[in-house]
Amino acid sequence: MAIFALVGSTTAQKKIQVYKDGAVVYSEYVSDIDSVKFIELNNGYEYVDLGLSVKWATCNVGATAPEEYGDYFAWGETSPKSDYAWSTYKFGWKNSLSKYTTLSSYGGLSVDYKIELELEDDAAHVNWGGTWRMPTVNEQDELLSKCTWTWTTQNGVNGYKVTSNINGNSIFLPAAGSCSASGLVDAESVGYYWSTSLNIAYNEAAYILHPNSTYSSSRDQGLPVRAVCE
Repeated sequence: MAIFALVGSTTAQKKIQVYKDGAVVYSEYVSDIDSVKFIELNNGYEYVDLGLSVKWATCNVGATAPEEYGDYFAWGETSPKSDYAWSTYKFGWKNSLSKYTTLSSYGGLSVDYKIELELEDDAAHVNWGGTWRMPTVNEQDELLSKCTWTWTTQNGVNGYKVTSNINGNSIFLPAAGSCSASGLVDAESVGYYWSTSLNIAYNEAAYILHPNSTYSSSRDQGLPVRAVCE
């Protein structure tokens, strides 16, 4: 574990020292410092502990700041693309799907009864590595039920400040909209985020995080991903 310590030198300067296993691994003089902020990382990407069952990333996959939209993914695909439609979907047409099906009316002879994305089809895990993954629908429900959602603007971008009712920590979810065959829609007005969970009653859809409740969306649609880690 790394330990940060402020060591006073003069009234104008302070010295930051970073310790690991009792030894100094970094030391630098700085001026006009008020406090030290601990940034928690998983494989190089920041997360926030909201006191929930998983830690939530501070920004979307493909983004470098909380207010950036990041990349859009069809459900089960791990790269963004220019055209989000059934004709370009990795796992086939909506009533003839090659993976993640529980009903023969959707998968025909390919029914596999897989209801959660495997890591090889998880956009968060494939792009960020480590223990990062997309959240399950239950983990998204937890974010809804155990946090306060406040519509706000951050650095000129509309979205929700999601504040934990447990420890007061928060994340920002930009209203990034979604991508369909007609392009980007609903940006700046609403945010939808993929879960790993298939809608077992309607296999052409998977569950998403919506600010008011948990819904499902057609798997061919392009949505942003907010990753979690253990």
